[in-house]
Amino acid sequence: MLSTAFAPALRRAPFALRRPFSSTTSASSLLKTTALTRPLPATLRSQLLARGAASSVSGQPGSQTLGHAAQNIREELGHSASDLAKTIAAGNAYTDGVAPSNQTFLGITNSVAHSVPTPYVVFGLAGGIPYLGASGATVYLAHQAGMATQGLIPNMDPGVAITLLDQALNLQTTYGAVMLSFLGALHWGFEFAGYGGHKSYSRLLLGAAPVVFGWSTLALLPTSALIAQWAGFTTLWWADLKATGAGWTPKWYSQYRFYLSILVGSCIIASLAATSYWGPVGGHGLVSHDLQMIRAERKQKQPETEGIVKGAIGTVAAQEDSDNYVMIKHNEPKEESPKQEQQKQQ
Repeated sequence: MLSTAFAPALRRAPFALRRPFSSTTSASSLLKTTALTRPLPATLRSQLLARGAASSVSGQPGSQTLGHAAQNIREELGHSASDLAKTIAAGNAYTDGVAPSNQTFLGITNSVAHSVPTPYVVFGLAGGIPYLGASGATVYLAHQAGMATQGLIPNMDPGVAITLLDQALNLQTTYGAVMLSFLGALHWGFEFAGYGGHKSYSRLLLGAAPVVFGWSTLALLPTSALIAQWAGFTTLWWADLKATGAGWTPKWYSQYRFYLSILVGSCIIASLAATSYWGPVGGHGLVSHDLQMIRAERKQKQPETEGIVKGAIGTVAAQEDSDNYVMIKHNEPKEESPKQEQQKQQ
């Protein structure tokens, strides 16, 4: 009789609660079970099911509407950005124990950046200005060299333009090698000071490797040297990231180095893109024979703008499609009559 009375409630209960009643089941336990199977109020049910967990393992809320999906995407992007900032800072994220911390990309980056001493920031930025200027000169001269070889700048010889471009590339690669050597020497300074303890050969090798690598890139052609130095700066930042995480450097050092690597990498990519799109680079197949051909072709297409015209000359009206109003031409000598010749002889 008791099980028959609670049959409607059992049909509404979840499958996990549908179990046969034993003869030892007490009335109090049946009342508790009945309370669990009663439907919840509509307002409470909507609040509980608004963003339920999609997975019992991750505990992340599920996306039941487009609004929930957009919110989940924003949250995931925010978490990914903060994780990226922590990775750049080698896990050294500074938080305030009193004020609530801002665990976002900008918040973590800003907190680490404020821990860098001001003189280091000033001289670090000043050290990147010459490299930025050399890269800008390379981009500009690559455009000028490309225009000159196509004959679009008649007042510039293509050989001169290519020579200037080659000098700008050499300046950029030379300063890049100096920067690599300087960044490697910083690890020798940490070792001499005993920062984080003396690491002996491992840290000394880390400081000497960029010097040798940067010097060896100067033996390559300019564009090949830029590619090699880009790989060197990227590898050295990864090594600095590991060194910061191991306590070999100050906690802010990996993030400090990251933005320097971004600056140098952007300059290298801009220089390579400009030389590939506009300017022919000296030493890459453009020899003196090619320059002579370019000069000869330009001379044929470009009319003479100055010089001395010998003999009798005169002017005639230019054609309608011409760029000039008049044309200068030689006057052909007129044939004299026999009477005029006789008069000259007398």
